[in-house]
Amino acid sequence: MPNTLAGWLTYLESLHPKTIALGLERVAQVKQRLNLNPDFPVITVGGTNGKGSVCAMLESILHAAGYRVGCYTSPHLLHYNERVRIAKQQASDVELCASFEKIEQVRDDIPLTYFEFGTLAAMQCFVEHKVEVAILEVGLGGRLDAVNAFDSDCAVVTSVDIDHTDYLGETREQIAFEKAGIFRAGKVAICADADVPQAITDYAEKIGAQLWCIGSEFGFTPHQGQWDYRSMTGARNALPYPALRGAFQLNNASAALAALDALRDKLPVSMEAVRRGLVEVQLAGRFQVIPGRPQLILDVAHNPHAARSLAQNLAGLPPCPHTWAVFAMLRDKDMAGVAAALDPHIDTWLVAGIAAPRGAAAGELAQVLQNTGVRGDIQAFPDVGEALRYAYNAAGENDRITAFGSFYTVAEAMAAKGLKF
Repeated sequence: MPNTLAGWLTYLESLHPKTIALGLERVAQVKQRLNLNPDFPVITVGGTNGKGSVCAMLESILHAAGYRVGCYTSPHLLHYNERVRIAKQQASDVELCASFEKIEQVRDDIPLTYFEFGTLAAMQCFVEHKVEVAILEVGLGGRLDAVNAFDSDCAVVTSVDIDHTDYLGETREQIAFEKAGIFRAGKVAICADADVPQAITDYAEKIGAQLWCIGSEFGFTPHQGQWDYRSMTGARNALPYPALRGAFQLNNASAALAALDALRDKLPVSMEAVRRGLVEVQLAGRFQVIPGRPQLILDVAHNPHAARSLAQNLAGLPPCPHTWAVFAMLRDKDMAGVAAALDPHIDTWLVAGIAAPRGAAAGELAQVLQNTGVRGDIQAFPDVGEALRYAYNAAGENDRITAFGSFYTVAEAMAAKGLKF
């Protein structure tokens, strides 16, 4: 067996012929062999965009309330350890390797994917560390995603939009059906998308889940410098804005508080913990503003829905002389849709290739921008680091640089700047 984390990760990539192979049968079999039956509450979070923010807010608030929290998210930016956190600390290489070894000892000839292996390892870590609550972020879809092998005590769907059409379907309703698969009978299911898809409503009704929708069973009212949250169980007023910046973060914060309302008997949380958790929450690469001149903004926006959110956030910033985009994407994403959403806010596009199997080449991305008819100048670079260095050399101190398009884009920008997660 491998004896380093890097060795294990290389090994995991070789186990299954496909990077993504949806289905619960394999992971459920190994889960049973490991006897992985958590006795602590599980919150599962899915959705097209906003999953990471909701997980981060739940983790921050529950940690502030004194609970030992396990949090499993994906993908990572710089190090695999980012995916598995216990008490807000990343799992060590030793802990992850020990969990991988336990899985390898029992899986026999079951060909787990990289994500399935990682999901089981995360839960193995949580059980061994005796966490008091686990937060699981869906990797892809929901119904057939590996995290759905574990029953949730509360499930959250943050938003539903068109993405991953090869796996989830081509319509919003088909995608919503896949995301609703994380709901459980008799448990609260939360939808933070104001335009609730019919498939979400239908599935919750069919299985007997208690559906709470934003704007109905719970919601928020923004005020100058603070906001109020209300739900069927009560209200939390005069809350500080989340430390995560962006126009949609109150939707995400409301979804997190609704989940805590649903689990208030098992996991009571004080107002002080809510306030502290919102103020202290951190999440790299989600409209992350890096101090300095020129200003750098990192955002993993990789589909039109997320790009529209980024555009709205950029529009809310003070005007600046020139905005430079460091732009790189995966070729199986809607590159034209992302470019069109951000076109009004970008003066110069610095397109780059990324070191990923599905990464679009710089020339390919430049052609998409030309076909889309963006108004800004377009220049191509072999990689994100080179594009970012050019931006810093060319930009004035009052200009703005925004690096976006995928997790890989942000990771390479962070590496180029020497930033840590």
